[in-house]
Amino acid sequence: MSTVGNSTNIFWHECPVGKHERQKLLNQKGCVVWITGLSGSGKSTLACSINRELHSRGKLSYVLDGDNLRHGLNKNLGFKAEDRAENIRRVGEVAKLFADAGLVCIASLISPYRRDRDACRAMLPDGSFIEVFMNMPLALCEARDAKGLYKLARAGKIKGFTGIDDPYEPPLKCEIELSQRDGICPTPGAMAGKVVSYLDEKGFLETK
Repeated sequence: MSTVGNSTNIFWHECPVGKHERQKLLNQKGCVVWITGLSGSGKSTLACSINRELHSRGKLSYVLDGDNLRHGLNKNLGFKAEDRAENIRRVGEVAKLFADAGLVCIASLISPYRRDRDACRAMLPDGSFIEVFMNMPLALCEARDAKGLYKLARAGKIKGFTGIDDPYEPPLKCEIELSQRDGICPTPGAMAGKVVSYLDEKGFLETK
């Protein structure tokens, strides 16, 4: 009987060099910074700003951008609820591997459904999942509309667009929430600084 494709016939193989050794080598602790929010809220810009700030401090990080991943890893997925869930699951698994390698993995995705984000959090039960909520109003995101997607959604040319005809479920207990102050959006550098300061305070940027 063929067992090709039978996932029950697989076994976990441990290697002598583990997460602790990798973190000690890099002098940092692996974690996942998961940035969620509406399209146009500034997720990708923030991710790159955090990445730049960490690099300037001699820390190793990597950005997993939702759009970029749909060019490769997730190019066979659409935007139906089940495809969105699988998209997030795959990114969560990859992010977990990066964190296990000792890197600060910065995942930037709309990830509209709370249950999918919580499932990714459950993959890293040791407190190394940091959820960052870009709490920007729809009006601001739609006014930016750098990709022209809101315009297409309003015209009915895109169906199931988050914030228009598909819901966005905000985090209930995120570690960091970034929003406007007196109607003004903080600069990417200021927001990145807040995230990096959190990582520093929580001990992710060094090993003891």
